[in-house]
Amino acid sequence: MKTTALIVDDEPLARDRLQKLLDDVPDMTVIGQCTNGKQALKTIREKRPSLVFLDVQMPELDGFGVLGELQPDEMPVVIFVTAHDKFALKAFEVHAVDFLLKPFDRERFQTALKRAKERIAQKRPGELDQRLAALLAEMKPEAAALERMAVKTSGRVIFIKTADIDWIEAADNYVNLHVGNESHLHRETLTALAERLPPKKFMRISRSTIVNVDRIKELQPLFHGEYAVILRNGTTLTLSRSYRDVLDQLIGKVS
Repeated sequence: MKTTALIVDDEPLARDRLQKLLDDVPDMTVIGQCTNGKQALKTIREKRPSLVFLDVQMPELDGFGVLGELQPDEMPVVIFVTAHDKFALKAFEVHAVDFLLKPFDRERFQTALKRAKERIAQKRPGELDQRLAALLAEMKPEAAALERMAVKTSGRVIFIKTADIDWIEAADNYVNLHVGNESHLHRETLTALAERLPPKKFMRISRSTIVNVDRIKELQPLFHGEYAVILRNGTTLTLSRSYRDVLDQLIGKVS
């Protein structure tokens, strides 16, 4: 039987590389390519691929976020495609989860593919891959303890306490950290960073904005169910209508 595969990566060159490698595998059918996590989630649920090559860092919804949304009976066999640091790679190795570290060669690809196909053959329908579950459980608690961030800028690395951040805005595959009169560009998606920030201190108020609740001075109703979020330094942000469900939580946190 042919193995059905889905490629998920926000980088065109990475997708093309995987497509070419998979085209050379005789018993493999690539059912599609996705450029972001939300698209991947929809495609996995609709087409049920047996194997997914899943980028870890993507805008809006990252690879871990995709897996966190899937039910046990929706879970495919996964090969992570990542540029993560050595600590994350160690976690992958400990839990025996296949991964490809960018840039990877054909030999490494074939090794990961061989292991994945063996797991597909052994996998029982509806059975959650315990290795993935253990990996997700390990990664999330580590992320929740984030107290400071290392940000590369102009050849330097500066350390920022998360408590000093006023608000954060999305910038494609980056986030812009607003700290007092300064702003710092950091390579990480807003969704990925949101999972790592202290949940009692930071709240997402729109698709592109996270705010430090300790910096909020005032909330003012706008049109169509939106709110103006005014910070103590005078910055005005917008709580969008689609995030109205967090309003009660926000009022409770700042009251």
